Amino acid sequence: MASAAEQLAASLNLGAFAKATDLKNRIWFTLGALIIYRLGTYIPLPGINPQVFADVFQRNSGGILGMVDVFSGGALGRMAIFALNIMPYISASIIVQLMQAVSPQLEALKKEGELGRKKINQYTRMGTVFLAAIQAYGISVGIENLHSSAGAAVMNPGLFFRLTTVVTLTGGTMFLMWLGEQITARGVGNGISLIIMAGIVARMPSALAALLELGRTGALSTFFILVFLVLAVGVIAFIVFMERAHRRILVQYPKRQVGNKMFGGEASHLPLKLNTSGVIPPIFASSLLLLPATVASFGANQTGIIGEMAAFLGHGHPLYIGLYVVLIVFFTFFYTAIVFNPTETADNLRKYGGFIPGIRPGTNTAEYLDYVLTRLTVVGALYLAAVCVLPEILVSEYSVPFYFGGTSLLIVVSVTMDTVAQIHSHLLAHQYEGLIKKAKLRGGTR
Repeated sequence: MASAAEQLAASLNLGAFAKATDLKNRIWFTLGALIIYRLGTYIPLPGINPQVFADVFQRNSGGILGMVDVFSGGALGRMAIFALNIMPYISASIIVQLMQAVSPQLEALKKEGELGRKKINQYTRMGTVFLAAIQAYGISVGIENLHSSAGAAVMNPGLFFRLTTVVTLTGGTMFLMWLGEQITARGVGNGISLIIMAGIVARMPSALAALLELGRTGALSTFFILVFLVLAVGVIAFIVFMERAHRRILVQYPKRQVGNKMFGGEASHLPLKLNTSGVIPPIFASSLLLLPATVASFGANQTGIIGEMAAFLGHGHPLYIGLYVVLIVFFTFFYTAIVFNPTETADNLRKYGGFIPGIRPGTNTAEYLDYVLTRLTVVGALYLAAVCVLPEILVSEYSVPFYFGGTSLLIVVSVTMDTVAQIHSHLLAHQYEGLIKKAKLRGGTR
């Protein structure tokens, strides 16, 4: 006999969605917030010449700037008020998570519950302001040195321009951080992730048009374009499969007697994801590898050590691909070790009386979980490396637009899966409420 959850899942349809008023309001709120974000990516920074900046940016978009521009939805290429996007907030969040692993004070706050989480969030916001201000000042100084045949990128360089740039870009980042929190609280899905995904998705139509233009001009053959599109669909399906993959570890709870009744004895599962680190490793690896090329491209002298490093770390170069794979594997293990603590999990299982059959509670359980997680992480790291390196080869060898990169596809697919899962959960909750109301009405009429 099917369970109640399975019956509810089978009964979900458009009719149920039409009756879920709260869910529809959440979806409309999310769409409205994302539209506001997209409008902000077209508001230029005060005091710059957009044409000159666009010309200079186009010549230097092969480094880390190109990757950040993809995540910002083109705001950096237009030097809009949301040019920094939400990246300072993500960097601050990662730094705070790293600090929790080495700081006893932050680790204690993490265990305090809601109050501790609020304090940690406050530290993250403070770190966001600090990082955004530093990046904004660096951008203001860098823009003042940009020139093209049409003139200077900044019309009136100086202290006032730097101040207004820092205030505007930092304010834009803080607004996006607040907007993301509002989407998470009042909308559907994780607001920060949806903002990043919206920026990537907004650039994909122009990327597809650029790919078709390469075919029209003869730079790419029609057969190659068809193969590439089929490959892109296959990569997306592969990402979905791997992101859903997890190892279910059986956890048994002993029976206990209370009075004349027996309780407990249930069995549950501890799910361990194949890719616990998410998209963090590719983002970190890309940033570190593209930094020398970006610095060299803006420097006046490109023949020094940085220039030589940039030449060896170019797209498609064997050294670049090799280091890219190594860094992805390193950050996969590093970040997984931060977000999942086998010792803490083993202690929680022992606290509530749970145990893994055949494994003694305590230290042995922690060692077993660490062993299983290490094996899963090896497969997850190889999966991330394969998904990210294959598009890199296509970008370098066949001039395929950067927006089809593995990191972009990972973010889009992962966020879409998470958002759909939350919509499904809201529909299930709505169905449960409807069944409870019907049961109460039936009970009242008898």
